[in-house]
Amino acid sequence: MGTVHSTNYLTYNHAVTVGLHKDNHLVAITVGQQDTPREGFANQYMDMTNNRSTFVNGKYTGSFDWGTFEARGYWQRITHAMNMLADKGGHSATTGMPMNNDSRLAGYSLKATIPLGHFHTLKLGSGFDHVGLNDWWPPLQGSMMMGPDTYHNINNGHRDRLGHYAEWEAHWTPRVSTLLGFRNDLIMMNTGAVAPYSWTGMMNMKDAMAARAFNAHNRGRTDVNFDVTAMARWKVTDSFTLEGGYARKSRAPNLYERYAWGRGTMSSSMIGWFGDGNGYVGNMDLKSEIANTASVTLDWHDPTAANRWGLTVQPYYSYVHNYINVVQLSTFSNGHHLLQFANHNAQTYGINASGHYTLWDTAKYGKGEVTGVLNWVRGQDEVTHSGLYHMMPLNGTVAVHETVGHWTGRVEMNFVKPKDTVDWLRGEPRTAGYALLNLGGSYTWKMLTLDAGIDNVLNQPYYLPLGGLSLGDTRYIGTTRALPGMGRSFNVSLSATF
Repeated sequence: MGTVHSTNYLTYNHAVTVGLHKDNHLVAITVGQQDTPREGFANQYMDMTNNRSTFVNGKYTGSFDWGTFEARGYWQRITHAMNMLADKGGHSATTGMPMNNDSRLAGYSLKATIPLGHFHTLKLGSGFDHVGLNDWWPPLQGSMMMGPDTYHNINNGHRDRLGHYAEWEAHWTPRVSTLLGFRNDLIMMNTGAVAPYSWTGMMNMKDAMAARAFNAHNRGRTDVNFDVTAMARWKVTDSFTLEGGYARKSRAPNLYERYAWGRGTMSSSMIGWFGDGNGYVGNMDLKSEIANTASVTLDWHDPTAANRWGLTVQPYYSYVHNYINVVQLSTFSNGHHLLQFANHNAQTYGINASGHYTLWDTAKYGKGEVTGVLNWVRGQDEVTHSGLYHMMPLNGTVAVHETVGHWTGRVEMNFVKPKDTVDWLRGEPRTAGYALLNLGGSYTWKMLTLDAGIDNVLNQPYYLPLGGLSLGDTRYIGTTRALPGMGRSFNVSLSATF
């Protein structure tokens, strides 16, 4: 399959936590920073050339006569730069396409847990999340298309969410319990006026016209979302439990789904986190998604404390009102499309299954266990009648684990069927099925743990069903292909806990 470009990365993580515990009260503060000087994205046109995240997290928990109370607060600033890494064409003041953004996040969450007698528990909570974003693209020296001015993609955008919830958990008998929850969220969004690279240049005419139309609109939007969760659990026998539930979950659009405005081939192609090569335009009139999901969980298990075997099967169905999908506006010369976010109705359904069985458990040979996981899902847009984007084909994992004293080991096989159901509107690629063999093990000594493993032992070539397109390689191979999966890899890590 050849070389896959833009796969290298480097990250530094630092964090310090200070805590105070007295009687029934705990206060902790964590301060940290993550630096990522570079990170390649093989399924994007651009790579990350610098990213710094500085954060402060605070937590308080306390126990009182009436119950427990938990409060959390956070603040985070992220400065982010994108361009092309050296193996994708390099980046300098006169090449590539510099893109910067500066975001600030802050919020809090409050939760009170109140026992109502011996069999009922009430949970009340509130939370607030603020996202502030500036996204601008500096001009490229000597470029008529990317200059002479700065491209303002998101100008002082913000997304504020204020939410409250209540949850009631009841144990009616030793075998029957229920859970009922309600949540309300108020999401407020707005952004400032934007600007293209040039208001007069012919190469920027589409973006200039789009910017004028965008700036002429009232851009403030407010979404009011209401969610419900209802679940019942029945322990039918000591070895079989039945659980059924319904959930209504809402999601308001993010800043880019609502406020990305560029209509040019280059500017719109820089929007999107899908890895499909298409260009995306926002839609200020998007409504919140509302997913109504029903599911049943059947759980067979060993009735003894040894837990020697278990099998869980969960079928589910979800109908989504105002699912945020896309409509096609035009087609680029490279065959990709200009797409605009739009509300459609859609449905998804599938089944998840998992199980385990103890093969042996002796003092001499330790404990051996076989585990298995099987997942299948389908999704369809009711307007375009296309498959939903990023739906994983039927896949499963079978593994044998052994634990002997401080040693653990595993032999694992991953199976994935061909991906034939795709989102044709986005040009999602079909991929062939494959099977991978992985080996791994670990050894724990006092506070140290050494992990080692070999993934894809047989160096099997395959394409990632959800990897999108290998856009970073297009200029080298002369065509667009699905993103290849990783070949044989050797992984070693050492961790300490104290």
